[in-house]
Amino acid sequence: MHARGRLAGAIMSVALLGGLGAPSSAPVIPGVPVALTSPVALDTPSPSGSATAAGQAGDYLVFYVDGGRAAAQRAAEAAGGTVRAHDDRLGYLLVRTSASERIGADPAVVGVARDRPIGRTAGAGRTSPGATRPDGAARAGERRAGGAEPLAGRQWDMKMIGATPTGSYAKARGSHKVLVGVMDTGVDGRHPDIAPNFNRALSRNFVTDQPTDPNGRKLDGPCEYQGCKDPADVDDDGHGTHVASTIGSPINGIGVAGVAPDVSLVNLRAGTDSGFFFLKPTLDALEYAADIGVDVVNMSFYVDPWTFNCPDNPGDTPAERSEQRAILEGMRRAVNYARSHGVTLITAIGNAGGDLGKPKTDTSSPDFPKGSEKNRSVDNSCRNVPAELDGVISVSAVGPSGRKAPYSDYGTEQTDIAAPGGDVFDGGTALRGKDREILAAAPEHVLRAQGRLDAKGMPKDNSVIRECHAGKCAYYQYMEGTSMAAPHVTGVAALIVGRFGKPGPGGLQMDPAEVERLLYATATPKGCPSPRTYRYGTGETQVCEGPASRNGFFGHGLVDAARAATVTR
Repeated sequence: MHARGRLAGAIMSVALLGGLGAPSSAPVIPGVPVALTSPVALDTPSPSGSATAAGQAGDYLVFYVDGGRAAAQRAAEAAGGTVRAHDDRLGYLLVRTSASERIGADPAVVGVARDRPIGRTAGAGRTSPGATRPDGAARAGERRAGGAEPLAGRQWDMKMIGATPTGSYAKARGSHKVLVGVMDTGVDGRHPDIAPNFNRALSRNFVTDQPTDPNGRKLDGPCEYQGCKDPADVDDDGHGTHVASTIGSPINGIGVAGVAPDVSLVNLRAGTDSGFFFLKPTLDALEYAADIGVDVVNMSFYVDPWTFNCPDNPGDTPAERSEQRAILEGMRRAVNYARSHGVTLITAIGNAGGDLGKPKTDTSSPDFPKGSEKNRSVDNSCRNVPAELDGVISVSAVGPSGRKAPYSDYGTEQTDIAAPGGDVFDGGTALRGKDREILAAAPEHVLRAQGRLDAKGMPKDNSVIRECHAGKCAYYQYMEGTSMAAPHVTGVAALIVGRFGKPGPGGLQMDPAEVERLLYATATPKGCPSPRTYRYGTGETQVCEGPASRNGFFGHGLVDAARAATVTR
């Protein structure tokens, strides 16, 4: 759920993680270049890994102009900084310095950003109480109807986009040669409804957890593994597992099925247990995805500490403006690098229920460390990242009736396509309460830690479903948000690559521009509501602009797996 500074309609969870597969000592993949051009590991955190007070040394990412590495290095050294490493592919230095503003003033420098958490996971479900349904319970006609998975009757989202046994599953299910990267805070690679498609060998964790923030407040909590480095198949929140399940849970007689049930899922963990993303691990994850031949990457997060990154906002200090320019430029370069290597990039648009093309105020930035927020004026020159970057497909969310969810951000320039994300308040169908949200896999240990299971492992409320098969039980959780919408599009993109991709690095490869074209060509056009000023039950109003072929609520339309499974080029 791509929450921006609030629980998008009560939707955001601050922590989403995982990883227990290939730890940091995993072998180098033959033919894949390491991410360093100096002996210092680029994923080495600064002592606090976070904000530094003025005059205190910290690690910074210094982005330089094309051909400006030497000049930027001279500027860093002249300011008393130490260049610890550099990445020539994305054009930045990792510099230890207490004079970042002096470095940022050099003409060879585009921007300077602290090496600290800059992203927050974009999705988490509401957890309203309710009656517990029995183990693997199903309504009449729900269980294994038409050869479907046991919990398919609860997947209104898959029916909406035609991902069913008589729809896309009959024509295209993806391929294990298609690598789908889940850039989140982890994937539970041992979940029974994830494990068959989980690519442990290629999965990586790019972050080191931090027990506390710079002010001593709890951040990620106690470290579970040596060095605070979680393995690459552990998810300590559940968000990444939910996303991965929607994309590619297999058809295996257990629980649910994803949009592309035959693809390979690769964990690209870029977020800590608390749900923040360091800039450099985020860049590293995108570079790695490009280098190993990942075909599609799902990004259900936005870059913190700034909800809107403004290159020259007069209300921000010079250091803050330099940081925002660095975030914008660094992410642009990473996106371009990934796309040039055949990676289709898909992101959640956000959960603040606002028109991204007409922002006026930002009261939630900078949101790290906690308590740093200020009230500032913003305009359309300020961008939410990665949702507003060129080359990234941004997904808005709809509820079971097909209306745009009230929490979903929108905008004629920003919304590219729509998909089911859930809407607990959508009364336009016979569904009730949590059934209006998206059901997907959840790690048992996370549910236990959150107090959602009793001592016998039974769910305490109807936000969690337990489904047992052959004496083994698995857990599933209802969530809503644009984080839940984006993986539906990611799954359909994977189907397209599986049908039309050619042999390439990692297995198959396809031009992202062509994948994008086919996504839009097969989407079901959906026009603005009438009247265009839509009033939700809460009294909130949002205005939809643009024609049915491309509008601010639904973009090019509702993603359609069935049409993507049969379209011809």
